[in-house]
Amino acid sequence: MVDLELQRVCLVDNEPSLHQFELWVETVLADQLRDIELVIRIVDEPESAALNEQYRHKSGPTNVLSFPVELPVGIETPLLGDLVICAPVVVREANEQKKRVSDHWAHLVIHGVLHLLGFDHIEDQQAACMEAKEIAVLQKLSINNPYIEAVNS
Repeated sequence: MVDLELQRVCLVDNEPSLHQFELWVETVLADQLRDIELVIRIVDEPESAALNEQYRHKSGPTNVLSFPVELPVGIETPLLGDLVICAPVVVREANEQKKRVSDHWAHLVIHGVLHLLGFDHIEDQQAACMEAKEIAVLQKLSINNPYIEAVNS
């Protein structure tokens, strides 16, 4: 079971519903054999930029930040961590990349949850593994591979 807390600090047009967020999270976590809790916080560009600077030492807002729970050895919790998603950046990127906005939301939620599970994309082999997982989860949701450039028709 997945217990998702959704915090909406910034609203944009056609933002996904709680049900959509739950579906995306549950799809990526389908093979987990334990109860999981996580928080998704939807923010504006100033908050995203501040967090990006504070935790990644990078300037400007970013699409998604992942904060896995860090506990002392021997302490167990169902809390997986927190995702912080910058709504204006998601919409802007989707439009720039000629993708459906809802598909881009789904991709970034899945991407962020995989980070919470320990996946990364720093090295090429890690990136290939993580991308393959993302593509497989998105395919279960009938969403196209986000790494293939949109073709102008």
